[in-house]
Amino acid sequence: MKTIGNLFSLFCIAAAAIGTATLAQGQPIKLKFAVFSPDTERLFNTVKKPFAEAVNKASGGTVEIELFPNGALGRAPQQQAQMVLDGVADIGFIVPPFTPGRFPDIEVMELPGLFRDLAEATHVYTRLLQSGVLRDHGDYVTIAAWGTPPFSLHSNFAISSLKDLRGKKVRGSGIIQIESLKAIGAVPVGMPPTEVPEALARKTIDAATSQPAVLFDFGLDRVTSHHYFVRLGVVPLAVVMNRKSFEALPKAAQDAIRTHSLDWINKLYIDSMLVYDKSLIDRLKSDPKRTIVFPDESDAAAAKKAFEPVIQAWVKKSPRNQEIYQATLTEIEKFRSGK
Repeated sequence: MKTIGNLFSLFCIAAAAIGTATLAQGQPIKLKFAVFSPDTERLFNTVKKPFAEAVNKASGGTVEIELFPNGALGRAPQQQAQMVLDGVADIGFIVPPFTPGRFPDIEVMELPGLFRDLAEATHVYTRLLQSGVLRDHGDYVTIAAWGTPPFSLHSNFAISSLKDLRGKKVRGSGIIQIESLKAIGAVPVGMPPTEVPEALARKTIDAATSQPAVLFDFGLDRVTSHHYFVRLGVVPLAVVMNRKSFEALPKAAQDAIRTHSLDWINKLYIDSMLVYDKSLIDRLKSDPKRTIVFPDESDAAAAKKAFEPVIQAWVKKSPRNQEIYQATLTEIEKFRSGK
């Protein structure tokens, strides 16, 4: 009589044999790529989808990445990182600040006023991961590491300076962004971007933080008319793969994924999204029904002064935070000097 242990062993051997036979017959290993954002999103169509197509072609038929946009495998943005670890998806598009505590090192990207644009933020984020300064991706193979443009504020009431935000309920995401909103006198309310348009329409919040792509891709533009471009921190974005799933792939599949990860996919992201970001700001400016404000010198100085305690509070939490912060400043300086 076979024991349960023996039966399980036979099952594993049979499963492995089936997998080998599938490869021998030329059938690719299918990988599920979870995307909670819509398939109409520019980032999906100009970066995520081309990445999957490039890997599928380069793998020589050993792997096929299947995209599941619109939250088909799970709609909650804050669950995406765990879905990859649990095997619900093999690859996932994640927003680290949506899962507080899971990615503590990457919080440095959210510190207000550090980055000028998405290209700078993406470059620095990637170099910090590659150098081992950021250690939060240990359970994953990192496919992409992106920074958004600096987040700004969008509302249905006039914002001409930071003073206009005092006491206003403002949607934010991530611990650092929440603290940054408090620092300028706002009352922060945490929620994912998918819930923001309805909250603004119902006036349960007065304003929301956003970057231009999210403003339009998630419909915030339909319920806002005033746009105040103070430089809050950027939000880190990433595409990650379950490390165990990656290591179980044939070498040809691993090579195809690595070749099209980080620098390759990041260039695709920067080339597409920099142009898109500028076009959206121009679109806002050209709309006579909208009011666009960039802080003047006095207000920019006031913002910098308000944000400094937020930065220092994070830095002083631990010697490690101090190390990460200094490494980030070094990488920013290298990028700006062209090194």
